[in-house]
Formats: sequence, structure tokens, C-alpha cells
Amino acid sequence: MAEAYFAFKDVSGEEFIFKLTDPDRIEEARKILRGEETEKIHVMGRIIKRPAPYNPRWSYHLDPGTIQFFAMAIEVCDATIPYTEEHLDEACGAFLPGCHWCPWSSELVREVTATDELPTKKLAGG
Repeated sequence: MAEAYFAFKDVSGEEFIFKLTDPDRIEEARKILRGEETEKIHVMGRIIKRPAPYNPRWSYHLDPGTIQFFAMAIEVCDATIPYTEEHLDEACGAFLPGCHWCPWSSELVREVTATDELPTKKLAGG
């Protein structure tokens, strides 16, 4: 199975690392980073309320199979990275219904490689 890791930042300035396993999504992300895709550039997906080894700063991560890139989304799924962390106990209810998270200000900033800060022993998690 293909897998690649990417990072986005939002208006808070915080960084969030996510994993992609779909070759088409991986290529989409790389096109965004190369500037070839300029409309669907924001990240959305369903959160899982537990940390992932590749995203240790946060108590949640995105389900790799649900990640998409978008141009516009409904307001009910918008929240910053730290706000989501601070209100994680409320997520998947009235806050981020269905665990859908679409930070409007998300901006893909880089592809993360194993030579970066990824913990190489635990990459299979999440």
C-alpha cells in the first residue's frame, strides 16, 4: 500500500501532520505543493480521537481513508487545530458532527519524509 505524510498549517500557525494511503490523493497533495492545483487546496477528513505516532503533538488525527482536498465547505466542520484539541471531548457531537473536520484556513505546507521528524519505528499506526 502506498503511503505518504504531509503537513498543513492553519490560521493559528500550528502544524498538523496527516497520512495519505490513496495514490490519487498523494498525487493531489503533491500537485498542491507544486502549485499545479490552486483551488482544492484545503484539507478535510474525519477525525479519530486518539494520537497517531506521526502526529504526536495532537491528541487526534485524520483517518487516512477519509481525507480530501476542498475549495469550500460548510461552516459546521470548520475549526482550527488548537481549538479542535481544546474541545476534543465535544467533537463528533454538536461540535464537528460526524467527526468531519474541514479547517477552512488549512494550507498544505510540505511533504513529511522519514528523514524529517517521523518516528520511523511506528509509521504503521493511525
